[in-house]
Amino acid sequence: MPGPLDGINVVEFSTMIATPTAGMLLADMGASVIKVEPPWGDLWRYAQAVLPTEGRPFMAYNRGKRSITLNLARPESAAVVRRLTEQADVVLANNRPDVAGRLGIDYDTLAAINPAIIYCEGSAFGHHGPDAYRPGYDIIIQAMSGIATSEGKVVNGVPQHIVASPLVDSACGLAQAWAVCGALFARERSGGVGQKLEASLLGTGLLMLGMRFVRIDAIDREPHAQIRESIDAMRAAGTPYPELLSVYEAQHFQSPGNIYYRFYQTADGMLVVGCLNAALRQKLLAAIGLHDIRFDTGYDQYSPEAAAFGAQLMTDAEAIFRAKTNAEWLTLLDAAGVPAGPVRFVEELFDHPQVLENDMAADVSHRDLGTVRMAGPLVSFSATPLHAGDLPALGEHTDAVLHELGYESATIDRWRSAGIIL
Repeated sequence: MPGPLDGINVVEFSTMIATPTAGMLLADMGASVIKVEPPWGDLWRYAQAVLPTEGRPFMAYNRGKRSITLNLARPESAAVVRRLTEQADVVLANNRPDVAGRLGIDYDTLAAINPAIIYCEGSAFGHHGPDAYRPGYDIIIQAMSGIATSEGKVVNGVPQHIVASPLVDSACGLAQAWAVCGALFARERSGGVGQKLEASLLGTGLLMLGMRFVRIDAIDREPHAQIRESIDAMRAAGTPYPELLSVYEAQHFQSPGNIYYRFYQTADGMLVVGCLNAALRQKLLAAIGLHDIRFDTGYDQYSPEAAAFGAQLMTDAEAIFRAKTNAEWLTLLDAAGVPAGPVRFVEELFDHPQVLENDMAADVSHRDLGTVRMAGPLVSFSATPLHAGDLPALGEHTDAVLHELGYESATIDRWRSAGIIL
């Protein structure tokens, strides 16, 4: 049975992570996605390469697409872009505006060819404001959005970025795929009116901060202004960053004693608990046999007594968890209704029954590498199921797509000899 976007044609002019993720998600939904790469390939193909042009990062964000090569800087490519655009419903791009215009793949150029086009553009900071000119990658956005300084992980006075996942890039890809689906629905209702969509890494980062990026003016405006004044003054005075960070963290002091949402070492491993409301916290306390005075009437969370109690509570909880094994604790916590789980390594998940029985992993094929297991489609549809497509080798579908666009073999051979395609 076809997916929900069956019949939708997507042309992707993008590289790296965010916008390619959007293309992959649309392909999972059944859209036909043609990825246009230069003859030398998306540069992400060369990171952690297992074959000369096949890197793991590229595989992670480009399944289900057809790869064609085309040197957009050559004048011959303009006619190919026109034909691709004429039959497209969606264009995905993440080039800087000046680059897109120079290559003839900007919104104005393509909308003149196909006014019904949905053109989704990803950027680092948006196209306006003092940072609009900057290139941006996940680590830069983690820093400039405040994620890194809100994380609480500091080594030798340096904030530590989240390294295991390009979380902002990935979330921005989700945002772009979400936006495209909304725009396609709007086009359907409007009788075929296309539009331009813009998504930025910075905007995605701010959304991901959640409650941390919420200012209630009646409560927060004055304290926030005071923090800004102290930061500005220290920066103007040339205060070393570690000292500035320590002052900032002191202004966001967290009283010790968080035994409810954290990792614990056990007798033979590590587990995690996550109790985000009072009822769950009481269940955890009952399971480990502790009492928290912060649930008592009249508790002052900012008092010296509370801080000292919290520190001791953490020490006591840690000692209790070290007295039993992971299996023993998970049996007890499950019975008590306490959210908990073991700490796993990625390699343990590829064949884990919880992953496999819920189709969270998918086996796809690669022309040169055979079977590749990777994360499966994000959601399940009962009537229009999603499907994880195969991984494209560099330029694997160039000839087929060009033939579909009406080009003859002699033209394709001439372009290949001239280096216009691979």
